[in-house]
Amino acid sequence: MPNHSHAQIISVSGGSIFTTVAGSGPPLLLLHGFPQTHLMWRDVAPLLASEFTVICADLRGYGASACPPSTPDHLPYSKRAMAAEMVELMEKFGFSEFMIGGHDRGGRVAYRMALDHPAVIRKLAVLDIVPTSTVWDQADDRFALGFWPWVLLAQAEPLPERLIAGAPEAVIDDALTGWGSSAAVFPPQIREAYVEALRNADHVHAICEEYRAAASVDRQHDVQDQIAGRRIRCPLMALWSGTGALATWYTNDGGPLALWQQFAGDVVGHSMPGGHFFPEEYPIETTKVLAEFFGDAAFSSG
Repeated sequence: MPNHSHAQIISVSGGSIFTTVAGSGPPLLLLHGFPQTHLMWRDVAPLLASEFTVICADLRGYGASACPPSTPDHLPYSKRAMAAEMVELMEKFGFSEFMIGGHDRGGRVAYRMALDHPAVIRKLAVLDIVPTSTVWDQADDRFALGFWPWVLLAQAEPLPERLIAGAPEAVIDDALTGWGSSAAVFPPQIREAYVEALRNADHVHAICEEYRAAASVDRQHDVQDQIAGRRIRCPLMALWSGTGALATWYTNDGGPLALWQQFAGDVVGHSMPGGHFFPEEYPIETTKVLAEFFGDAAFSSG
């Protein structure tokens, strides 16, 4: 993150969350995915900070944030628990309402936040994801081979933990270059920061627990919402890689927008240049789209 951003570790009920804060204006929380940290927003956040108060957080179990103990049902690493923690985090900054953008795993926390805390989220952007229950319902051989973390990391411990701990560099390099992006996008210090996060056994276990939750309780929560008729109330923008899986896998279902319309009423969005990590490949283009979408959000007064 740039020098003018301020790094803080914020105590929350589940432990602590590492954050960077920059800018002024309406509050905007940005969440990263796997295998990244808040550093994925390094080129986007400074640009958005000219219009917004931009808070970039390391998700529970990732980066420099705490790794609370898990349980056999994986609930501490459910997106519901992680979303509630982020709401608490933003309250610590004095924001009872805010906007949120999430890439990959962070997008799953973000949309769960909009479902569970509808009075809090004014606008939601989800980057290169479709709902978790949809992913599992339509999983096939392409999914199993293309997005191996979903299958591998969800296996019972300690197998995935031991595999990741044994070759963190291989995990990072495969992810960063195998999902449609170029290695040149990731400077050596950024790659090393992502690798370093996987050298810690507690973080590796936490990340695996988060994937185990996605294969179980997160999926159940999505289904329960659909059965109950709960939908995302705020405007939602979905962005996805124009060369990635979302551009082709769900064509028969109408594409990502149609899938999100099953969860939300006000849905816009389009494909973006680049691979899965397009916010790091094309930060200026990503910033422009996000700024336009978040720019006219209404907040309660008083």
